[in-house]
Amino acid sequence: MSIRKGDKVIIIAGKELHKTGIVEKVFPKDNRIVIAGLNMVKRHLKRSAKQPQGGIIEKEAPLHISNVMLLDPTRDKPTRIGWKIEGKKKVRVSRLTKQVIEDKKR
Repeated sequence: MSIRKGDKVIIIAGKELHKTGIVEKVFPKDNRIVIAGLNMVKRHLKRSAKQPQGGIIEKEAPLHISNVMLLDPTRDKPTRIGWKIEGKKKVRVSRLTKQVIEDKKR
């Protein structure tokens, strides 16, 4: 997947249009991501051992990857992602500035 955990993205479709956030979780099989603090939904919980009170909680719901774009780290504008081979590594490249996008956790 071209978008990874820790990337800063902007939402380009849906109810949270033009809002930005950091990717918290990635689900490659479903082509979905969770962005911290965005796309909040209310979840009704039944009483259980973990939640003795039950009630309504708010949590982030996954978004489809086609509804977000990566923000270029240097110019802070939406960009597409290209791929390039450097030595024996395949790296992500910003189509806007042609610079390599560094991974936050690696």
